[in-house]
Amino acid sequence: MEQLTSRSTNYAQWYNDLVLKAGLAEHSAVRGCMVIKPYGFSIWERMRDDLDRRFKETGHENAYFPLFIPKSFLSKEAAHIEGFAKECAVVTHYRLKNSEDGKSVVVDPEAKLEEELIVRPTSETIIWNTYKNWINSYRDLPLLINQWANVVRWEMRTRLFLRTAEFLWQEGHTAHATRQEAEAETRLMLDVYADFVQDILAIPVIKGVKTESERFAGALDTYCIEALMQDGKALQAGTSHFLGQNFAKAFDVKFTNSEGKQEFVWASSWGVSTRLMGALIMCHSDDNGLVLPPRLAPNQVVIVPIYRKEEERIAMIEACKTLANQLKSAGIRVKLDDDDKKKPGWKFSEYEFKGVPIRLAMGPRDLESGTVELSRRDTLTKESVPVEGLSEKLTQLLEEIQTSLFERAKAFRNEHITRVDSWEEFKTVLEEKGGFLSAHWDGSAETEAKIKELTKASIRCIPLDGQTESGRCVLTGNPSTQRVLFALAY
Repeated sequence: MEQLTSRSTNYAQWYNDLVLKAGLAEHSAVRGCMVIKPYGFSIWERMRDDLDRRFKETGHENAYFPLFIPKSFLSKEAAHIEGFAKECAVVTHYRLKNSEDGKSVVVDPEAKLEEELIVRPTSETIIWNTYKNWINSYRDLPLLINQWANVVRWEMRTRLFLRTAEFLWQEGHTAHATRQEAEAETRLMLDVYADFVQDILAIPVIKGVKTESERFAGALDTYCIEALMQDGKALQAGTSHFLGQNFAKAFDVKFTNSEGKQEFVWASSWGVSTRLMGALIMCHSDDNGLVLPPRLAPNQVVIVPIYRKEEERIAMIEACKTLANQLKSAGIRVKLDDDDKKKPGWKFSEYEFKGVPIRLAMGPRDLESGTVELSRRDTLTKESVPVEGLSEKLTQLLEEIQTSLFERAKAFRNEHITRVDSWEEFKTVLEEKGGFLSAHWDGSAETEAKIKELTKASIRCIPLDGQTESGRCVLTGNPSTQRVLFALAY
């Protein structure tokens, strides 16, 4: 396996090398778009399936809405179009024809659409235009809908998984009879995201609310979960938005309440995307390749039979098959690699690079002694263990690895939350240490913008568990009542 660029040498190059060489994704022929390869997609599928289960357990249903949005729809909510206008891909024609020389195809000028179509950057407008046909009475509420889809935001600077012109995600869109219900839904889904990212991806997050300038376009409040990567930069891992009645008013979505009066409905929307793949990579992986938490890993254990002679091969493969079946019966996701075209040493490097949590190797001597060599990906340690009782040992060990990865990431995150009280301290910590800077801010958009202009650091969130604390803004010295978290971010 080809060596990675080390994280300390060039973190961005390390990340790109890992994504490509681990077979997670690659650049496509379409500028700014990616091909998610089978191994990368299998990890995304596990994320998707676990999230989908959580959504359904909280009463949500899946649906699907069109990829194309009439341009006029985006004009109905002013803040929304302002937020997305520069990222929209526009369909203007519906037909091609052969060129005059017959060597290529050209756009048929006679096939111009009466109204241009926008390739969805997000689906609020098309969904709320649909909801007006679905909602008439309070009996139709709440309406709890999620869709799994692709979206397009025309990014100029792209990075695989982190920022691409097209990406995969889910977007929830809910309608409610009262403001209280919509706000409760917004917070509920934030908690669902936080629990998922921490329990399955083993990434610690901070729950908070965005400042006005960082809100989703068209929202009254945007809540977020923020994670910290190994290079000290923050990554927004998920968002949940309280939309108020903005979209209901824009698309005239009303309901008759229990007293027979007409009201506009209240709304939320929420989403996470394949950006979580980037978070997963940058939170846990190392200079030896990918590191996967066991609850997420497509294969929790790989078994590699070792033999030199043909007469050993059948016995070793049969023994490994028996072991694999025992582990599968215990609910462990196992891969038996009995491919005789690749040597064991190559397989060891491959599965270490791809982040499989546990590797088992069995040779003739192991078979005789009733043992197997066990290698842990998180610590890169090896030991010889008995085959007897192995299912129970591995079940326990996988949970131990899951917990260890979370605690390691949490310790790193906590070590990189620094309280700063002066502008000089702010600049020094940001440059030399990075991470989250807990600092007072005077609450003005002007100060927020000035700090970002001077340092490129943004307010990642106002922590939900933050305490009221009198202080002075780190830049202006104006009064402040609470610390917020600044960071450089992806």
